Amino acid sequence: GGVPGPVLALLLLLLLCPRPSPACPAACRCSPGEADCSERGLREVPWSLSPNTSALWLGYNFITVLGPRSFPPLPGLRLLSLVHNRLELIHSRALLGLGALRELDLSHNHLTVLTPETFLPLSSLAKLNLGSNRLGELEPGVPSALPQLQALLLQDNPWVCSCSILPLWRWLSHNREKVREKSLLLCRVPEQLNKYPIMAFGDESFRQCQDTLLSPERYISFFIIGPFSFIASIFFCTFLGSLVVFCHSLRRESHCWRSPRICRVH
Repeated sequence: GGVPGPVLALLLLLLLCPRPSPACPAACRCSPGEADCSERGLREVPWSLSPNTSALWLGYNFITVLGPRSFPPLPGLRLLSLVHNRLELIHSRALLGLGALRELDLSHNHLTVLTPETFLPLSSLAKLNLGSNRLGELEPGVPSALPQLQALLLQDNPWVCSCSILPLWRWLSHNREKVREKSLLLCRVPEQLNKYPIMAFGDESFRQCQDTLLSPERYISFFIIGPFSFIASIFFCTFLGSLVVFCHSLRRESHCWRSPRICRVH
């Protein structure tokens, strides 16, 4: 027996009909492997992105916060651009599931603080652009959390060149080949160092910081020893005073025993 007519017709229909294209958010323009969602007035990341997306452009929108798991599963995403948004906060779990990401552009935003935990999921990241934000300082743990990092851009941020920048300066000094646009890393604060290049500092610039900076263990010891010393000094002074009074009393009694008439007069 041959294949029944209805079944044959269904098979031909399935073969001839084009397969449905992967999902593309209404606010985006999509091509194979890419989604361009720039300049769409977006306030959050579109969720209905194809899992096959390898490049995602979200620039020139109004995204202010990346909360926990801001992105749908995108196991093949290689490039993510969030330039010219209004990003102020990136949650420590915002970038989960983006382990294949190679390039991340967060430039031209309002970021002031970044934590190393945020970048731990990005084990493949090679290029990170943090330029033109509001970063006064950056934990060296941020770039250290990226084992494949080859290029880091930090230009046009209002860097605070106090002792607190010493750990970052050390990282930058040991990873000069990874730092792009080094000449544009300029101090903003204090005023007398405004526009002074961070990379122009030397070890001697931080000598005073190294003398005054205390480790957490030393801070703890000071907190413990300080009050203890104060209390001990009070007890010692009280003991010393009591001893003087006691000795004076003994001396007076001894004198009275030898000259009782003088003591009675007094």
